[in-house]
Amino acid sequence: MSDQKAGSDSPHLDEEEKGQAASHAALRPLVIHEIIREEGETELSRKTMSLIWSGLAAGLSMGFSLVAQSLLRAGLPDAPWRHLVDSFGYSVGFIIVILGRQQLFTESTLTAVLPVLMRRDRQTILALLRLWGVVLLANAAGAWVFALLLQLPGVFRPDTLAAMGSLGLEQMSYPFGPTLCKAVFAGWLIAMMVWLLPSARSSRLLTVLLITYVVSLARLTHIIAGTVETAFAVLAGLAPFGDYLGKFLVPTLLGNTIGGVTLVALLNHAAIAPEMEEVK
Repeated sequence: MSDQKAGSDSPHLDEEEKGQAASHAALRPLVIHEIIREEGETELSRKTMSLIWSGLAAGLSMGFSLVAQSLLRAGLPDAPWRHLVDSFGYSVGFIIVILGRQQLFTESTLTAVLPVLMRRDRQTILALLRLWGVVLLANAAGAWVFALLLQLPGVFRPDTLAAMGSLGLEQMSYPFGPTLCKAVFAGWLIAMMVWLLPSARSSRLLTVLLITYVVSLARLTHIIAGTVETAFAVLAGLAPFGDYLGKFLVPTLLGNTIGGVTLVALLNHAAIAPEMEEVK
């Protein structure tokens, strides 16, 4: 049933109750599509400096995923179930970024792609590439700065620092192919989370928590959260910079982009396109 029409034809409700019924109805896919597309239009039109500062803030905020997960890991016994618990810490950075409306690269693989699919012109494609380039660099810069700050002596206990190092090394422990596949699934889940948020309403926090918990639980790779982890390992001297580039950055960036664009934006847009033609 349409979110606008829910309860409007009921003979058992007065006007106030009809409004209440409509406000609790599920959003139609077309409505969700337009909410996200308009958000993408806003992102594409933002000034470069605004994107830089917002992207930098997001990269810094994502560092708290590493901090929270490492604190949990260090405080738990080395048991098979430990990862089931410490994975909740991974969600902290995403909650800050998404509910704080900071600019995250993997979100834009859905939001900013929808205007491109609608208009399919050179100007919009160039605007998308500008957005991606600026936000990705700003996110990565924030992540490296946060990882550098974690190196300051006396801030965290040795067991917490050891947990941070182990998380960073784990991100670079897989061959190119498996890392690429893990990143595709991560990009898919994060972009799908963005698709779910308009319908989540008051459950936005829970939606972000559950989706990102699954990303960590499955040991999937996310380009910005993982950059904080791998950057810490590199700066701590636990791994060479080449491993960060070849074993993490390249396959994860490709996989997150493929997951967000191909498996979510294209498929969800294709499902809505016939309905949009009917409206026209």
